[in-house]
Amino acid sequence: MGEANKSTSTAEEDLLLKSFFAEVSEVERDNEVIRILSCFKLNPYEYLKLPFDASPEEVKRQYRKLSLLVHPDKCKHPQSKEAFAALAKAQQLLLDEQERDYILSQVNAAKEELLAKRKKHLKRDTASKIKSLVEEGKYEQQYENTEEFKQELKLKVREILTEQEWRRRKMQMRISEEEGRLKKDEEETKEMWKKKREHEEQWEGTREQRVSSWRDFMKGGKKAKKGETRPPKLKTEDPNKSYVQRPVKRG
Repeated sequence: MGEANKSTSTAEEDLLLKSFFAEVSEVERDNEVIRILSCFKLNPYEYLKLPFDASPEEVKRQYRKLSLLVHPDKCKHPQSKEAFAALAKAQQLLLDEQERDYILSQVNAAKEELLAKRKKHLKRDTASKIKSLVEEGKYEQQYENTEEFKQELKLKVREILTEQEWRRRKMQMRISEEEGRLKKDEEETKEMWKKKREHEEQWEGTREQRVSSWRDFMKGGKKAKKGETRPPKLKTEDPNKSYVQRPVKRG
């Protein structure tokens, strides 16, 4: 029974969509492409024109409707492909529980900041008139349903998401810089050890040559090398030569 009702509901939706697209002009399609491409890039709810409390089923239905509206096969706008891809990305984010929870946490932070600011303003200006409403929570509910609050919330969410994205990028940049520094240190260390190994190998490779040279020096160090000129030996018994060193007589 439930499956039958579900099939009937889907068929009715298809008929409504066909009727809707039959009435949509090319200008409206182009305008939707322009709207999508001008959305704040960090807020998928803006792309799909959905409130922050939209359910996953509402996300799917709205995506189906808007994606058919700007589908490249049906829309002649030169950027329809980009708009179609943006909608697909928005749906993907909002159907991802972790991503959706992150965005909604920023929405709640924005809402709390706006309400706190509002309460402070009211207490200063008209506290006596709205005290009972504020205590019962009715005034907050009324204020949250106004277009003024929804617009303020939209802008505040943009502000908070932008700040968070900037912090994320700064952190990513620092991580990338640190990774680059560590990689450079690693490469320099590898190069240092490589040079050290090459030096040790070169030193070991010339060991035999050094030992052989030392042995040759020890064996033939007192002999004149071939072609080498040595000074004459002093003679002590030739009285006719002035360079002869004569023995010194001691008394």
